[in-house]
Amino acid sequence: MPPIPTQPRKGRGAVSNLQGRFERDQRDTFDDGWVEPVDARTTDDEALPPKLVTRVSIEQARSILTRNASPDIPFDTSLNPYRGCEHGCIYCFARPTHAYLDLSPGLDFETRLFAKTNAAQRLREELSRPSYRCETIALGVNTDAYQPIEREQRVTRGVLEVLHETDHPVALITKSSLIERDIDLLAPMAAKRLAVAAVTITTLDSEVARTLEPRAATPSRRLRTIRELTDAGIPVGVSVAPVIPFITEPDLERILEAAHEAGAVYANYIVLRLPWEVRPLFQEWLQAHFPDRAERVMNRVREMRGGKDYDADFASRMRGTGIWADLIRQRFYKAADRLGFRYNRFELDSSRFRPPPRPTRPGGGEDKQGSLF
Repeated sequence: MPPIPTQPRKGRGAVSNLQGRFERDQRDTFDDGWVEPVDARTTDDEALPPKLVTRVSIEQARSILTRNASPDIPFDTSLNPYRGCEHGCIYCFARPTHAYLDLSPGLDFETRLFAKTNAAQRLREELSRPSYRCETIALGVNTDAYQPIEREQRVTRGVLEVLHETDHPVALITKSSLIERDIDLLAPMAAKRLAVAAVTITTLDSEVARTLEPRAATPSRRLRTIRELTDAGIPVGVSVAPVIPFITEPDLERILEAAHEAGAVYANYIVLRLPWEVRPLFQEWLQAHFPDRAERVMNRVREMRGGKDYDADFASRMRGTGIWADLIRQRFYKAADRLGFRYNRFELDSSRFRPPPRPTRPGGGEDKQGSLF
């Protein structure tokens, strides 16, 4: 029997629940003749696959800070309040991490979420250690710290309260307007050179954005967020990422111009990355939404990756190689130079850091055993 054609689901990025690379059993779907074929572009909601409900599990993290040694990433320490991301961006490089949980990097990644509700407590413990050395923490890098479930969970808010209390520098990156909720914390920190933010804008086409990153803020709303943060005195940058040939790439200069007009002061870009399961998931998405140019897009991607779908080499994974990658690089820097963008984030001040009090035992008094480490 032929395989069942994959269909996009309303409000979700991935088309399927592709198996993770660590699963031992292989499952294949096939058409047994009992299912009527459905045109994926139909407007009849009843004919489309059923909507998936987001489920949030509570996770008690044992540690909360992640150390990074990658030479092409501009930070050494990061904190991720959540696993999985409801924004559903089909290109998300974090999707393969769900395979470590025996879940799919596909639809599971955007519907089976984990909230680290003790993140603020663990962060306070980390910062209070005598061995801790203050350096900027990048908040919400693997998955968006301001994804929709943050409205109820408020894990990111709790983490920011600890950083605000201790005068600890923080850098944030998001696609959500929810960051505006925390201006009351971020603005005073920015005044002391303790906070900087970046807003990712992939495209200015709202129709493309609706399928590419279905539960993130619209492009126009993100531009308004840049303006709100800027007006509050918070330095804001724009991340044009990812640049997808023939999908988002035509918007490159217009994104920079719109972000500059909104108040952004620094900019960067990243070309499309397809590590592990992101490759087949992205190709499914292409066939579902852009079948007329799917082959053309992938051919260009391979041109920038030495003939492969992806090359993880630190020297090229963010920018690609070859003529096409060089053209994108030239277009970005010419537009950014013309608009007066800077390329590096603001240097934040680590000298103001004040460690929080040491944790105490439930019965009172300092945890002596913990103080040994």
